[in-house]
Amino acid sequence: MQHAVGSELPPPHGPGQAAWAGQAPEATGQMPLPQGGPVHAPGAPLAQGGVHPVAPVAPVPPDPRTATLAVLLIGPAGAGKTSVAKYWAGHRRVPTAHVSLDDVREWVRSGFADPQTGWNEQSETQYRLARRTCGFAARNFLANGISCVIDDAVFPDRPVVGLGGWKRHVGPGLLPVVLLPGLEVVLERNARRSGNRRLTDEEVARIHGRMAGWYGSGLPIVDNSQLDVPTTAKLLDDVLARSLAAPPQW
Repeated sequence: MQHAVGSELPPPHGPGQAAWAGQAPEATGQMPLPQGGPVHAPGAPLAQGGVHPVAPVAPVPPDPRTATLAVLLIGPAGAGKTSVAKYWAGHRRVPTAHVSLDDVREWVRSGFADPQTGWNEQSETQYRLARRTCGFAARNFLANGISCVIDDAVFPDRPVVGLGGWKRHVGPGLLPVVLLPGLEVVLERNARRSGNRRLTDEEVARIHGRMAGWYGSGLPIVDNSQLDVPTTAKLLDDVLARSLAAPPQW
């Protein structure tokens, strides 16, 4: 089933699939009553009509290991976001897709606008098209009960590559997480890259410095400087569990 970009997704259906944050009855406090009628504490006074008032039930967030999720993994070049996203998607208990913005952007073979040669109108257009394509793919996966993790270098100080577009393309239930290791680690990882994905040290340092703007934003930030990929993926589950219990405001 296809959905127009920017419209709300229907909640997932079927056994074992959890709704996005804000869509489940639990998230609004409208819990279904158990069979047999309302539950009340023994000795509690009867309400009008002889019916005991229903005690409020604390909302129970979905389990991030089995829920249908949309995750946006943010970080500078060399943060390890693509490796972590691939590993996390490949080791979940439920179907999960990984969508890499760089992979989609490089679908353009002839006329590819590489921002390393200068950020211009054409490179901006291709980035915008890639993000919309990734968002469209994510929505289709989610509508069919498949979780999705997208990795992208989203800057906190540049609206054209900001979070607002991702929220429009994927939906309000998107869970952003920032991977931000130390600069030395990022430089070392970037040095092992090849092709147009390897940046100059100056560019890496500049991007890393701008990413520091995420501190104080309210988004969860993971410093994976001393963590391998499996450990970072496990920590990502812990972070997502907290995000589901208390969604960040962004």
